Amino acid sequence: MAASASTAASLRLAFPLLSAPATAASSSTLRFPAHRRRAPRALAVAAFKKLSEAAPLAIPQEPTEPLADEDALPPKPGVYGVYDPAGELQFVGISRNVRASVEGHRRKVPADLCASVKVAIADEETPDRTVLNNAWKSWMEEHIAATGKAPPGNVAGNYTWIGAPHRPPDLRLTPGRHVQLTVPLEQLIDRLVKENKVVAFIKGSRSAPQCGFSQRVVGILEAQGVDFVTVDVLDEEHNPGLRETLKAYSSWPTFPQIFVGGELVGGCDIISSMAEKGELAALFQK
Repeated sequence: MAASASTAASLRLAFPLLSAPATAASSSTLRFPAHRRRAPRALAVAAFKKLSEAAPLAIPQEPTEPLADEDALPPKPGVYGVYDPAGELQFVGISRNVRASVEGHRRKVPADLCASVKVAIADEETPDRTVLNNAWKSWMEEHIAATGKAPPGNVAGNYTWIGAPHRPPDLRLTPGRHVQLTVPLEQLIDRLVKENKVVAFIKGSRSAPQCGFSQRVVGILEAQGVDFVTVDVLDEEHNPGLRETLKAYSSWPTFPQIFVGGELVGGCDIISSMAEKGELAALFQK
């Protein structure tokens, strides 16, 4: 299972029903202007068939041909896996309407990737999101345990099955170097990390990190599905003096630096280790 956890940590946890439309990344000047936790429900993975137990249903190649009848492929919440003509699993997804999701893939994904589908439908009409997510993870882990690899469509950076993730603009501490700060830079940093749940100070922008460690951190945070903001420490035009000031503020000499709930968690090595052990997801749920 250690191999499964390590592989899963590198995956983009991409749920089709929750995907945001892709938009062009840009930057914005920082503007300074709290989510009630819901009691967790018992996870009901056992209510779903295993991937190996589900029977494949053919997906007609012609869009004008109807899908399987609604008894076999219902417009209900569940988890599904799409296979190519050779029987290789290409993508595992979850949806509030499995039939609609499969229909969407049939119309948009190349035919040589979309030949059949396995589905497992939730017992409840409106299952908790956590229940669906857990069923998705169960199917992923079962496939990884059997093959040693993730389905191609679920690997980070593959946007064949879902659109590229929405990436909010990087935050800027000032409108430009020509603007004189009215408060100390340390105070701006303090307000920033305390008013945003997750902040990543990286080298480069979120859409184009300028070092491998920053790229790794962005990938991990996106894979966790957590909302986070980024600040480019190399942007001397809009964040002048940030690198040295942040080192003094955090007592941490290198970048990237990730803050959660106003507290420094660490850099790339610590974030990577926590993600592999499942500790990062637990931290974000606090």
